[in-house]
Amino acid sequence: MGGENYIQGFLSHLANERRLSRLTCGSYERDVRTLLALAGDIPLDRLGVHQIRRFVAQLHAQGLGGKSLARHLSAWRGFFNYLARDHALKSNPCAGVRAPKSPKALPAALSPDDAGRLLDVPAEGLLQLRDKAMFEVIYSSGLRLAELVGLDVGDVDLAEGTARVTGKGSKTRVVPVGRHALRALESWLRVREKLVRAGETAMFLNREGRRLGPRLVQQRLKLWALRLGIAANVHPHVLRHSFASHVLQSSGDLRAVQEMLGHSSISTTQVYAHLDFQHLAKVYDAAHPRAKRKK
Repeated sequence: MGGENYIQGFLSHLANERRLSRLTCGSYERDVRTLLALAGDIPLDRLGVHQIRRFVAQLHAQGLGGKSLARHLSAWRGFFNYLARDHALKSNPCAGVRAPKSPKALPAALSPDDAGRLLDVPAEGLLQLRDKAMFEVIYSSGLRLAELVGLDVGDVDLAEGTARVTGKGSKTRVVPVGRHALRALESWLRVREKLVRAGETAMFLNREGRRLGPRLVQQRLKLWALRLGIAANVHPHVLRHSFASHVLQSSGDLRAVQEMLGHSSISTTQVYAHLDFQHLAKVYDAAHPRAKRKK
């Protein structure tokens, strides 16, 4: 069974029966032609699962990622289904073949210099003192946005340098609060009384003296970063990611970072376990017995 003779019929099926757009049909055609090129002289009815897997491996070796390979497999699967329906092909060799997963994208993180520049700005005025305290706490303790806005005054122990945080699944954990964040909190707490409504327990308040909402935290951080000329898209999770990345780069203690972030599984924390190449090279040169130079 040849392949080229069936492509036009398949494209007609896509356009007329499945009502797919011209652009989508073109994408299917390219992917099917890739299959034919990989198959070479092998007839389509002779292709088996092991050969399809080999084709996927070849494309993967050429640099195609998981999403692109999944798209190719989807097109091939549709092509073989068409051949089975209209041209008596007995089986679909793509059935059960899956594309390799794409590597999980690393979270965005600021460089230590940009993080320091963002947080070292002197705060003047009530709202700036609040903002500085919020951003210092996120970066110091790796809090989620919901954990930050849910923080009550009684949750922070300034003497101990800790905060009690309620995270996902209503799980509570105690996290350390660094000295810069503690100083920022002390400055904010001295003026918080000027804003707070009676009976409000929230640590961070809006202009009306009530608990601050997540959206306003996002807006204030973005504005803060823009004023400093930081080009990165800075949002609260960037500070949390930066905390995790910087602590890991300094300590290498994945378990400790897992506890501080409140991850139930260490596999979630492992996406932060990346160091820049220069740092890795320095660690390797200093620690690996084969890398040490003889004097």
